[in-house]
Parts: sequence; C-alpha cells; structure tokens
Amino acid sequence: MAEQEVPIKTVHLFPLLDQKLIELLKSLSADDWNKPTLAKLWTVKDIAAHLLDGNIRVISSSHQFAGDPPSNPINSYNDLVDFLNGLNATWVKAMRRMSSQLLTELLETTGKQYGEIMAKADPFAPAPFSVAWAGGEHSVNWFHIAREYTEKFHHQQQIREAVGKQGILTVELFYPCIDTFMCGLPHAYRTVIANAGVLVQIKVTGEAGGNWHLLKMTEGWALTKNAGSTPDTIVTLSPDIAWKVFTKGIDPQTALEASEISGNINLGENLFNMVAVMA
Repeated sequence: MAEQEVPIKTVHLFPLLDQKLIELLKSLSADDWNKPTLAKLWTVKDIAAHLLDGNIRVISSSHQFAGDPPSNPINSYNDLVDFLNGLNATWVKAMRRMSSQLLTELLETTGKQYGEIMAKADPFAPAPFSVAWAGGEHSVNWFHIAREYTEKFHHQQQIREAVGKQGILTVELFYPCIDTFMCGLPHAYRTVIANAGVLVQIKVTGEAGGNWHLLKMTEGWALTKNAGSTPDTIVTLSPDIAWKVFTKGIDPQTALEASEISGNINLGENLFNMVAVMA
C-alpha cells in the first residue's frame, strides 16, 4: 500500500520560519519592540510573547501537562474563543516584565523543541485539537500542524508589517499558509445559497499566490482542485490583502474594495467574511 500523501506539507517549514523570526527579532531597535501592530491592542513585543506562549503550550502538552481547566464550561465556538482570548491576554500581560533579549532567546530554544514535536507527530492520527475555524469537530494532525503553521506565519508577518521588514511573502513560506486558509472556505460558505454546480474561483495574485475552486454540491460546498467548468464568479486579491483579511488584520469592506470580483458579485463578497483564526 502506497504511503498516504499529506495534502498540505508544513512541518518541514517550521525551522526556516523560526530562523526568519529570530533574525528579525535580533534586528529590531528598542523602539521597534513597542510599535503597534495589526493585532489590535498588541505591540511587536506582545506578539513575540504570544508566539512564545504557543511554543510553551505545545512543549508542555508533550509532557502530558494540561494546564488550568476552563473556569466556565465551553459549549460553543464563542465560549472557546473567549477562553483562548483570556489565556492569551493573561500571558501577554505577564510577559511585559520580560526583556526583549530574553524573549528572543526563549523563542529560539523553544522553537527548536516545538518543531521536533511537530515532526514526530503521525500526520494522519487524530489531532489534539480540531481546526475549529474550518468547521470540523475533529481533525487529523497534518491539518492541525498546518493551522499551527498559519499561526506562526501570520503573527510573524504582523511584526514584519509593523516594523517595515518584509521577507516571508514567498512561494515557499506564504503559499502553504494561504492554501491552509482556503480549507476554511466550505465552512465559510455553508449558509450561502446557490444551485448545485455553481463554481467560485479564488485567485491570489503573484508568484506566491495560486487558484482555488469552490464548488456547490447538492449538500454544502467543497474545495475542488480541478475547475472542470467556467467559474460563475472569480475573486482576485493580492497576497497582502489575503493574509490580512483572513486573520482580521483588515476589515472586509476595505479588503473588498482593494480586490476584484467578476461574475456573481454576491457569491464573491462572502469570501471576505471568512476568518481563519480563532476570533
């Protein structure tokens, strides 16, 4: 039996993405660390602290340490978001006591451990957490790992945006992130009514972009690799708009105005309401 192919390969990219992050953080001035970012109330230093929290949670989980349970029951997606937002805020506030130098050193050491843990995971075994923004109650590891990759990617990109240092909107690093985000399309379109066979094409421009096709089935919507027919709607957006709109870094209307929709406008507009982060 042939070995099963991982649909979106990201685990090999964690060391490179981390290397880029450490190089970036070591290049920052004291003022850079305090600059505001697209992540609402967080500065550059706050985002770096949040990335450290992600590393430490994964490493601690590998030690069979669950941490504090939620103080309130989690019965819905919103309950889960509220719980995670509380964890994030508590951590980030505490990390403001830490020097940027120590924060960078800890990111460097924990990043290596984090990457090793991800590399050891069976890609098709059940994941510890589902990818909730894609609508699933259960996920397998490759998708969970890809979601983790998008977290590390978009938070690093928020830092780069804040300090004016680009460098990761490349085919190698950006495409797997946007490809993972697109897995959320069927869930984002779940309430959109259309006839079976209707096809929406999403085109992200540039060398690092690509094309994705969303097909209306008898029940729900599905991503399809092969278009097979002329799209009813084509949505065209740049990489810079794409990563921001799917992570709430730009409001949907602004993103829509900076993009292009041909064909059925209403079908295309729904894309800009998709959020591929827990928010």
